[in-house]
Amino acid sequence: MHGASGSASKHALAAGIALALSLLGVAAHAVPTYDEVKAAHRPSDTLILDRSGEVLQRLRTDSTVRRGQWVALPDISPALRTALVLSEDKRFYEHSGVDWRAVSSAAWGNLWNTKTRGASTLSMQLAGLLDEDWRAGAGGRSITQKIGQTVSTQMLEARWRKDQILEAYLNLVPFRGEVVGIDALSRTLFGKAAHGLDEHEAAIAAALVRAPNAKAAQVTQRACGVLKTMQAPAKTDCEGLDLFASAALQRRAFDATEGVAPHFSRRLLSVQTESVEARRSKQADTSTRSVRTVASTLHAPLQRFAVQTLRQHLRELHGRHVEDGAIVVLDNASGEVLAWVGSSGELSDAAEVDGVLALRQPGSTLKPFLYAQAIAERRITAASLLDDSSAHINTAGGLYIPQNYDRQFKGLVSSRTALGASLNVPAVRTLVMVSPDAFHKQLRAVGLPLRETGDYYGYSLALGSSEVSLLSLANAYRTLANGGRYSAPSFTRNTKPAFTPAIDARASFIATDILADPLARARTFGTDSILATRFWTAVKTGTSKDMRDNWAIGYSQRYTVGVWVGNASGAPMWDVSGTSGAAPVWAALMNYLHKTEPSRAPAPPAGVVQKQVRLADAGGKPIEAARSEWFIRGTEQTLFAIDSGAISADGERAGGQKRLKDSARGSESAAARITAPTNGTIVALDPDIPPNRQRLNFAAEGRQLRWRMDGKEFARGAQAQWLPWPGRHTVQLVSERGEVLDEIRIEVRGAGVKAGRS
Repeated sequence: MHGASGSASKHALAAGIALALSLLGVAAHAVPTYDEVKAAHRPSDTLILDRSGEVLQRLRTDSTVRRGQWVALPDISPALRTALVLSEDKRFYEHSGVDWRAVSSAAWGNLWNTKTRGASTLSMQLAGLLDEDWRAGAGGRSITQKIGQTVSTQMLEARWRKDQILEAYLNLVPFRGEVVGIDALSRTLFGKAAHGLDEHEAAIAAALVRAPNAKAAQVTQRACGVLKTMQAPAKTDCEGLDLFASAALQRRAFDATEGVAPHFSRRLLSVQTESVEARRSKQADTSTRSVRTVASTLHAPLQRFAVQTLRQHLRELHGRHVEDGAIVVLDNASGEVLAWVGSSGELSDAAEVDGVLALRQPGSTLKPFLYAQAIAERRITAASLLDDSSAHINTAGGLYIPQNYDRQFKGLVSSRTALGASLNVPAVRTLVMVSPDAFHKQLRAVGLPLRETGDYYGYSLALGSSEVSLLSLANAYRTLANGGRYSAPSFTRNTKPAFTPAIDARASFIATDILADPLARARTFGTDSILATRFWTAVKTGTSKDMRDNWAIGYSQRYTVGVWVGNASGAPMWDVSGTSGAAPVWAALMNYLHKTEPSRAPAPPAGVVQKQVRLADAGGKPIEAARSEWFIRGTEQTLFAIDSGAISADGERAGGQKRLKDSARGSESAAARITAPTNGTIVALDPDIPPNRQRLNFAAEGRQLRWRMDGKEFARGAQAQWLPWPGRHTVQLVSERGEVLDEIRIEVRGAGVKAGRS
């Protein structure tokens, strides 16, 4: 019986040897070169490079394994190299792949059941890592596998140098859990690069090679043994190694992402993935290999400056309930993204939210496109007179009663002043002429993908009631910078952008000239505001309802810069206006971009003319100073005047649509009554103006009148002003004797003045 068993074993061994020898030629051919192995190495992270090749961001893109960059042997700690060789293969530099002395020692130990170190060399282990056919299974390697591994190892030694074998092994060996390779191990367990490992860290790393998932006590015991082989026994100090090893094994210092452009990097890889999948569907490409280094359009120094500037400004706004912000910088000619800051990082409670792509209400930043459209359609010119007076604007949320910075309406103003000073009532009057549906189409033409129809937004669309992203809004302004020509923003180098006409070139030029005119914005922002630059720029600010979003979007000859500040949660800011929120960041970026580079105003396109104009009221009194103005040819004139009858027109549209209505001018009545506002009025505070600078106007008919707000007297006479405060209020008109003559109820919506501020 014993003879039959021995005969079967001999036959099995002979069959194994025959099979291994038959595979010898295949194994020799299958052994890859060092260059092939290194080229095939795929880290679990992707490196995003700027336009000059500088690393901007490291981003984990493979969740199945934690593998770092390939590390050259000279960049690996000498202590680790020594520890590994002494621990795993003492005669590594002496044998030719197979340590026959170790093999015989292991065989003798197996015969007498004594414990010896395994005979597997570093070269043999590398052969197993390179070819899964030679890897040990649950029951160890079969005879065939052992013979095949030996053959492959000797072929490997014949083709590779020793330093190449050691380098490849350290980059491919699994260490612990998902961690593979020395770069990932060094950064995960020790928080440093592989060249910085000391002897204790090297001993722990070498111990993990033999038992990757061992408990801390076992790792400590083996690491101590490695230290003893590296140092003189008398000098070996393993005290405290257990605590050090336990701490290292629990550490996860290798963050999933690191750098200055996390949001852009994720967006870039998403765009590239979509592009690759599209190509595969057309070309039937079944390759799954992913590129681990991706070039981008960002400019690293600009990106770092943008990140630093945004965070510094938000720190300065500390106490005003604003913690988030975003920046995007575009190259006007190519559309390439030069900077992309998605959040304020550690200052934010929602740092993962990408503020460049998040949808927000744009406020007054849509006005340039409205005025450009009205000018292109020859409904107005830059010198046309518009009425900035008290008006009730019926919107889906109630009656909107806009105010201005000086608490007074401007009366008759030119379109240039209305846009430059960001006056709300003239903008709505202009939208009445254009129609919400037509304006909606214009906004979509410049790349703003509005979710709803123009009729849904109604006349509130002139004041930014829709939602847009910072990227699409900045690119729409880039359309103005390019004379009304639209092209999509680009995440890769783009020498030939595909432009399409989106705005009349003549109207785009005139709107741009207004946005660049410091005198046009002076009535609201002054002549020395943060928006005034020493070089040519065109800029517009905006603030959304309840001060939830603040914007500054503008462009120079070469660049478009968009900035948003607010709260990712949608919470209102406190006391943050158009020039104190996003504008300082915008100005800092523009100054950085044009430290040495000039910016000149665009040349006028064909079809525009310049004329000297005079603007006057019905009595001939100047409304604004005489000036030279741009016109689309055929619309020019030298005098702009309006009679008193035109001012009182209510501009109401038929058909039950959203309507604009001037404040009541009823005839004298014997009975005292409140004539404005009407009962049930819902007042929305103007988000472009600090709450403490807004006033609600009241008007009444009668004599010797007093006004009460919620039971408290606040004014006397036929006219009154009141600092709006959010909530529902009862307004009473009373006589000198305290008799209630009339009463209305109103509601104020929006952010109030913070306590302690006035």
